[in-house]
Amino acid sequence: MTVPVYLDYAATAPVDPRVVQAMADVLQASYGNPSAVHAQGIAARTCVESARAQVAALIRAPAAAIVFTSGATESNNLAILGAARANSDRGRHLISVRTEHRAVLDPLAQLVREGFNVTLLDTDRLGRIDAQQVQAAVRDDTTLVSIMAVNNETGVLQDIRQVASVIADRGILLHVDAAQAAGRIPLDVDHMGVDLMSLSAHKAHGPPGVGALYVRREPRPTLRPLLFGGGQESGLRPGTLPVHQIVGMGCAFQIAADEGAVEAHRLSTLRDRLWRDLQVIPRIHLNGHPTARAPHILNVSFEDIDGESLQLATSPLAVASGSACSAASGEPSYVLRALGREDALSAASLRFSLGRMTSDRDIEVAGHCVIAAVTRLRELAPQ
Repeated sequence: MTVPVYLDYAATAPVDPRVVQAMADVLQASYGNPSAVHAQGIAARTCVESARAQVAALIRAPAAAIVFTSGATESNNLAILGAARANSDRGRHLISVRTEHRAVLDPLAQLVREGFNVTLLDTDRLGRIDAQQVQAAVRDDTTLVSIMAVNNETGVLQDIRQVASVIADRGILLHVDAAQAAGRIPLDVDHMGVDLMSLSAHKAHGPPGVGALYVRREPRPTLRPLLFGGGQESGLRPGTLPVHQIVGMGCAFQIAADEGAVEAHRLSTLRDRLWRDLQVIPRIHLNGHPTARAPHILNVSFEDIDGESLQLATSPLAVASGSACSAASGEPSYVLRALGREDALSAASLRFSLGRMTSDRDIEVAGHCVIAAVTRLRELAPQ
């Protein structure tokens, strides 16, 4: 059986062998509970704090600002639910964007059920918002704005610093989902003006099951924890810390810090080559902004093609038609709908996402496979 060419790194990235080795070393040697005061516990705590510093360094933050979680989904929930509930006496209005990940939209929907008010901003047809939209949506009772740095389906970049500039003097917290951004684009939380930032290990060639939330130190946002018991992670995320996973995340983020700039250039070159190859196909559309986008994601729609048939015809490729979290529903992408794509065109879309193991050969194979599939499907069922 032929192994598909893997181009679904935005869903999850294979764990880097160097990360695997670092985790194995910890599992063999640092088996203590990092909350314990004996020698094994202290050794485990040392591993955790070293990883905390590595994660913080990638976003140019102090190590003490990093709270380890089970992943970006939990980080988003802690940031949004935690900030909204903790600051409800000041206001009950939040602002976000329709194209956010479900890990942001669903916590916001929960807050609506609790009596909060949420404004979801529309993007333009290229997937971007501007700071003036945020400024116009702000009310006296607004306490939080949540906007992702890189869209997980289209790779579109939002101008976070501009957004921060229009709310800076209003006492409004700014949360950024950076799951797709960390290791792909430069991040500097102070320069960006961010109060809370969600991070994921497995999107950056680290292990699944671990992530982090950056919480600004000065002034420190008030958050209400989601879980209780134990008091770990400054009382915001209790539970025994998974030392090997945290070490894996730290190692992955250190590699991203060391190699990210070179890798981003390589990936953007491969992405652009794939887009050039695909443009021999008539009636195709690039989804998202042509320049303001991350280096690893290419999303393309194909006219006059049945979406399900397209997925089957491109089965030699491991690609996505939307986000991994929404794939089971079978519904057309709400992100592409928000960009103005009709349902049929949204359904006939492919997201190619590249990563560290993506080769020139993978891009060549992907181009040939998609061109052949679309040509064949149009011949079989001409519109």
